[in-house]
Amino acid sequence: MQPLKSKPLCTIKLMVDPQIRMLGPTPFGDRRIAAVTGGTFEGERLRGTVLSGGGDWLLLRRDGVLQLDVRLIMETHDSHLIYMTYRGLRHGPADVMDRLGRGEPVDPSLYYFRTAPFFETSSETYGWLNGIVAVGVGSRVPSGPVYDVHEVL
Repeated sequence: MQPLKSKPLCTIKLMVDPQIRMLGPTPFGDRRIAAVTGGTFEGERLRGTVLSGGGDWLLLRRDGVLQLDVRLIMETHDSHLIYMTYRGLRHGPADVMDRLGRGEPVDPSLYYFRTAPFFETSSETYGWLNGIVAVGVGSRVPSGPVYDVHEVL
């Protein structure tokens, strides 16, 4: 088995509207929808802003795991557009998750927060993103999630 290798791609900081739409219990769990209102991303080969209009279709499963389904539009510093999607999971001890839910600062080592981003762009400059797999390690701050995203080599 080959060891997994990666290199840093960027850090993404998202701003989320605090008014989360609560759809309530569905057959799959407690459904919530959060609007992404903006943000930034910064890395050696990639930097810019996250445009408003994205969202996170959250599902709090019956087992206590928060399942994320996120779609974003990123605009690079040199005006190229990138569509980014990711699915992810966040979970931890009930008291830690309650503190996160109240917007309190929590040490990210106390909970699991991982994502699997994919990118889509028509840009020749950033076309290399169309052919990579990435993983993100997240933390949650009051304004929204922060991810350290790595390209899997």
